[in-house]
Formats: sequence, C-alpha cells, structure tokens
Amino acid sequence: MSCHSVLVVEDNQDMRDTLVEFLQTFGYPAIGAEHGQDALDKLKGMDANPCIILLDLMMPVMDGRSFRQEQLKHPQVADIPVVVISAYDAVPHLQELNAAAYLRKPLDLTELMRVVNQHCC
Repeated sequence: MSCHSVLVVEDNQDMRDTLVEFLQTFGYPAIGAEHGQDALDKLKGMDANPCIILLDLMMPVMDGRSFRQEQLKHPQVADIPVVVISAYDAVPHLQELNAAAYLRKPLDLTELMRVVNQHCC
C-alpha cells in the first residue's frame, strides 16, 4: 500500500479538482474519479493501493454506496479505508458502509487533514 496516495471520488469536477490540488500541497499524491465505476477502474489500474478513499455518496453512473459494496467484494482493495463526504446531515445506510469517518460538506479542511494523516503515513 502506498503511504501517501489518496483517491478522491467526487462527481463535482470543481470540488474534485480542488481536493486533489489541496491534498497535493500537503504531499499526498491524489487521483480524482468522477463516480464509483471510474474509481473502481482506477483502482484496478494502480500499481499500489491508495492509503485512503474520500467518497461522495450522491453521484451518477455508480453512487458511493454501490461503489463501497463493490469495493468490499474484492479482497485486494477491500481494506482501503473510506471516508464518506456528504452534504447531508443524516446519511442513510452509513453504518453498513463501514466507513472510517464521515465528513460533512462543506468540508472543514483541518478535519479532513486530521483524518487523512490518521490513515496515511
């Protein structure tokens, strides 16, 4: 597992690009994916797993919940911690997602970095 890389799964391109750039300024190489299927495809193509996945829930093509269900079916990526990011106060099925953390949008960047630092070297 790579100590520092982060996969950002977010359908809003501005938000995704901003998060990727923000993480890179703190030394975390980050890759963006626009939806769950894109994220699964990128995970398959990576030489090393990211240390954490930041996952939006509401996305077209494949939403965050469906992505997480698929991720957990594949032992080679099932153990990558997932941090759910959502604008909703109450996230249905959050418990079944077995997320390492939940961060509410708009993101508190200090809290985001605390969570990323906790899971990455």
